[in-house]
Amino acid sequence: MKPNLSVKRIVPAHRPCCRRNFAASAGRPGSRIAGGMEREPRRIREGYLVKKGSMFNTWKPMWVVLLEDGIEFYKRKADSSPKGMVPLKGSSINSPCQDFGKRMFVFKLTAAKQQDHFFQAAYLEERDAWVRDIKKAIHCIDGGQRFARKSTRKSIRLPETINLSALYLSMKDPEKGIKELKLEKDKKVFNHCFTGTSVIDWLVSSNSIRNRKEGLMLASSLLSEGYLQPAGDTSKAAAEGLSDTPFLDLYDAYYYFPDSGFFCEGNSSDDDVVLKEEFRGIIVKQGCLLKQGHRRKNWKVRKFVLREDPAYLHYYDPAGGEEPLGAIHLRGCVVTAVEDMPDSKKCDAENILFEIITANDTHYYLQAASPAERTEWIKAIQAVSRTGK
Repeated sequence: MKPNLSVKRIVPAHRPCCRRNFAASAGRPGSRIAGGMEREPRRIREGYLVKKGSMFNTWKPMWVVLLEDGIEFYKRKADSSPKGMVPLKGSSINSPCQDFGKRMFVFKLTAAKQQDHFFQAAYLEERDAWVRDIKKAIHCIDGGQRFARKSTRKSIRLPETINLSALYLSMKDPEKGIKELKLEKDKKVFNHCFTGTSVIDWLVSSNSIRNRKEGLMLASSLLSEGYLQPAGDTSKAAAEGLSDTPFLDLYDAYYYFPDSGFFCEGNSSDDDVVLKEEFRGIIVKQGCLLKQGHRRKNWKVRKFVLREDPAYLHYYDPAGGEEPLGAIHLRGCVVTAVEDMPDSKKCDAENILFEIITANDTHYYLQAASPAERTEWIKAIQAVSRTGK
């Protein structure tokens, strides 16, 4: 007689018993504790990522959970059983992965059996955080260690070793970083960008390099890793290999940060896009949330980008598409946490729901991943709605 494997749903999603059953069927080794019981792998990070299908060239948002020994991905956050799992033992990670053209913030995880898994984050810092934790988890497995966020190594900076992620954050610092400008060239206006020369000047002044030649090498690395993007024909041609170096130390070579709100105005023969007034604001916050539809009342994962001055919240299909599905004008809006919603399908959303009511009385219901994330979004939207146009 076959054993009864059904489990009564009386505990929250991602409960340990479900993960243990899946782990056993997948052949995952467990850690034993006193009494002979297996210790469940600790969750390190979780959130929405867009994953490429293994058989078809389709990208779909998934709820992804990074454990000490593997990555589980779920169709929905509330699902009790994962759709699949990638063991980290013997795996390797590659970031950035630039195999998909304009699809940004992608990283590749190659399992021990040489099967590639592609994940896309919503923005650069999110991708780097996932990659950093996955690399550390793989390193801990290889060394037989427990994962710990706080490194035990001494912080020794070597001249030949530079943390590009930390350098990128310093470059974006509003006070001490590279100043974003409005620059004109060939009857086009480039907003929120800067010159190649200003990048090298900043690297020299911050003592990140010893000379401008080293600066070109470091800036080229930042460009290849996606921390800088070329703007305009001159810098794009160099990045595509039509110059001696991918990065140009020139006053007429323009670049921008990928999350800066860059846009170009004027007749353009390249890929720069002329954006509307509502896209001119600086990006304050971004990430994936669940949004309830106005007609069918179903919930779908959307990537949200919050901008100030003017104050707008745009939402996109996280699996693709550069054009937003909609825009919420936040000037004069009201945003509050809610615990229940009328006329909605029942969902497991305790302490993570919030509502935006616009000045023209349109209601938007959104769902964060955690109570802390809900609080962060509410505070950010409230601040933008008071100060933005």
